Amino acid sequence: MTEQTIEPLYQLDVLGSGYEQATLDFPDDYEGQVTATLVRKKAQQATRKAVLYIHGFIDYFFQTEMAEQFNQHGFDFYALDLRKYGRSHLPHQKYYNVREMAEYDAEITQALEIMGAEGHDAVLLCGHSTGGLTTTLYAAHHPDHPLIKALWVNSPFYDFNMNPIKKKLGLPNLSRVGKICPDLEFPSELNKWYVTSLHKSLKGEWDFNLEWKKTTYPLVRLSFIRAIFEAQKEIHQGVALNVPALVMHSDQTKNPKKWHKHAQSSDVILDVKHIDKYARKMEGDVTISEIKGGLHDLVLSEKSVRDQVYQQLFQWLDSKGL
Repeated sequence: MTEQTIEPLYQLDVLGSGYEQATLDFPDDYEGQVTATLVRKKAQQATRKAVLYIHGFIDYFFQTEMAEQFNQHGFDFYALDLRKYGRSHLPHQKYYNVREMAEYDAEITQALEIMGAEGHDAVLLCGHSTGGLTTTLYAAHHPDHPLIKALWVNSPFYDFNMNPIKKKLGLPNLSRVGKICPDLEFPSELNKWYVTSLHKSLKGEWDFNLEWKKTTYPLVRLSFIRAIFEAQKEIHQGVALNVPALVMHSDQTKNPKKWHKHAQSSDVILDVKHIDKYARKMEGDVTISEIKGGLHDLVLSEKSVRDQVYQQLFQWLDSKGL
């Protein structure tokens, strides 16, 4: 364990009072220098319980209400901005650029080492969307990790939401091309109303950095498609989990072409039936929870909906002894 791992240098985070951040350094990759950012908000009372949260694609950590909910329930809260995302993006890097999902293991491993060195012995690993895919695989690949005691995933990216024929025929070919030409771009097909439904300057209630979480992202690199496609193969075969897992998703998927109220009460990014299908293929203590009226990021849903998210989450954690 390196000296930096044991004693990260924290400074005030962009989220303000109570939030601290530390830069984590890693060996250079195919773009050069690599860093990630660990954000921390400690509970008022000393605790050995903690949370490590991993964001989704085109995203970063800004969900302060979630952090404060965990603090109020006796958890120290930690979140990573992964390499090339948000706080961690460096001028020479392409945003969100990745070739294998396993690239993120380095910052998750180092964050957990830091959390252990800071006095924690029980960690809830959690992730949203792509972060849910990443954390599910991390938990499956580290079944005997001394800190990880449970997994919570919020609308995990277990499958592409696209036409079944295109998915069956197109994705394998795109993945093969992505190995050779990782920087080629392809239409993302992400619903353009998602961020509009969230940001308070548009039609939502949340404030976040629109450079770090962009309103639209029409093209995606084939390297990302390949990385996700290869990671999802393992999920589709069925992974075994050694810790209890809570898989949450909305009750419905919609794909509005024009602005519609559905964008504020449904998942417009992923097909919730896919999440349910592949969660049921997992071996272990897996609980699946459907949230009526939930958005893709369930903790950004309207207040009555996210109150249900937190009620179910903390009841589940209590039932698992956390």
